[in-house]
Amino acid sequence: MNTYLNFQKHLTDEINAIKAEGLYKAERIIVSPQSVKIRLQDGQEALNFCANNYLGLSDHPGLIEAAEKAMKNRGYGMSSVRFICGTQDLHKELEQTIAGFFGTEDTILYAACFDANGGVFEPLLTEEDAIISDSLNHASIIDGVRLCKAVRYRYANADMEDLESQLQAAQTQRFRLIVTDGVFSMDGNVAPLDKIYALAQKYDAMIMVDESHSAGVVGKTGRGTTELFDLRNRIEIITGTLGKAFGGAIGGFTTGKKEIIEMLRQRSRPYLFSNSLPPSVAGAGIYTFHLLDKSNDLQNKLHDNTNYFVEKMQAAGFDIKPTQSAICAVMLYDAKLSQEMAARLLEEGIYVTGFYYPVVPKGQARIRVQLSAAHEKEHLDKCIDAFVKIRKLMI
Repeated sequence: MNTYLNFQKHLTDEINAIKAEGLYKAERIIVSPQSVKIRLQDGQEALNFCANNYLGLSDHPGLIEAAEKAMKNRGYGMSSVRFICGTQDLHKELEQTIAGFFGTEDTILYAACFDANGGVFEPLLTEEDAIISDSLNHASIIDGVRLCKAVRYRYANADMEDLESQLQAAQTQRFRLIVTDGVFSMDGNVAPLDKIYALAQKYDAMIMVDESHSAGVVGKTGRGTTELFDLRNRIEIITGTLGKAFGGAIGGFTTGKKEIIEMLRQRSRPYLFSNSLPPSVAGAGIYTFHLLDKSNDLQNKLHDNTNYFVEKMQAAGFDIKPTQSAICAVMLYDAKLSQEMAARLLEEGIYVTGFYYPVVPKGQARIRVQLSAAHEKEHLDKCIDAFVKIRKLMI
């Protein structure tokens, strides 16, 4: 028997075990734009409550027009990395626009925030330094830390006593970098950045915040956790994505102190060895940030929708994780139950997804509901009513 036949049997057994545990992830196929109302391949229509489309911009006519204009004037793709012949004026304009939005000094673009987080640590820190990371940080941060030779410390999620203990232990290292998500994507809680900043000042540390789920959402004008805690231009490194609130396409970024950004341009491997963002994405990104500079209406509506949904779900008796974002974790704890309930909700026209191990810890399965500025009250009410109906039938 050749090597692959043995490996094939091994993989088949593993896949069957995943299915038997109720942990197999099936993909549903959408044949419409990403919007509040979506159409599936089987013809069913549903209300979407699981997209990162927080501001409802994924199918915004203005973004589409800006993307088409950029493609017409600057072409389809760059066929190059940035430092060879992959930098257009649109890339530089988008980088400065992002810096202006977050109140930082400079910005560097990546194909995705996974690349931004994967490429930020290794060029900046060595075995002489320390990274102190929140235990619930995104997988991309975890992978990025693994690529770096810095000494690793980990503190319990948003636990400031534990963070202080880790900072004390890291005093023997040269430089210290505290790393946290701004909003933790599975629970929806906001990192206590004000307290993190105070500890960073006390123990001579820098801070990096991944604002992927908080940018466009958290803070009065959606500038993220640095706005929420009045820390604009005081955090050394911010990473984020264009793939959520800012239009939902592709693209990530690191923004912050200019010397950090300059060093990343010289040594960050995902930047040096990946194609530049397509002109259409850059053009649409510029439009998005200008749109958000003009009005705060979308953020205001998102905040209203989130408050309404959480209050109604809690009043109906659902176990909801405390949230300060547009993420509402409806706790079910059982993996199979989360899958089955999500399937039954789809029959009611509500598109949600069950989350379970390894995406969340074992025994912490949930349905993560994500609110959008594009949702209207009748959409929210239909979703709440469906949850109540299915719970009565299943639990």
